[in-house]
Amino acid sequence: MSILNRKKVRQRVHKRIRKKVIGTSERPRLAVHCSNKNLYVQLIDDSAGKTICQASTLDKEVEEKTTNKDVATKIGKLIAERAQAAKVSDVVFDRGGHLYHGKIKALADGAREGGLKF
Repeated sequence: MSILNRKKVRQRVHKRIRKKVIGTSERPRLAVHCSNKNLYVQLIDDSAGKTICQASTLDKEVEEKTTNKDVATKIGKLIAERAQAAKVSDVVFDRGGHLYHGKIKALADGAREGGLKF
């Protein structure tokens, strides 16, 4: 499978997921985006069209880059801290069309350790 086809497949899966996963002010959507180098996470209120908080590998709190899973766990804990500062505890997980494996799973586990419920 070539890179273009893999990207199109992921986008098609993401569209299918987004039909069911909708963030509200009570339960915002925890959206994950992976680029080739970085990992980005946002808490989004879809009803208001606003981003509540965000975290990524570019943040200064995530200093050392050891392995992808370790960094993803740190980002999960960081987004959980920022969500609790914004008084959010329940979220809906949007994996962005990626498989729930590796760094996506590590990010979700880190967010759960930080106190988010989904």
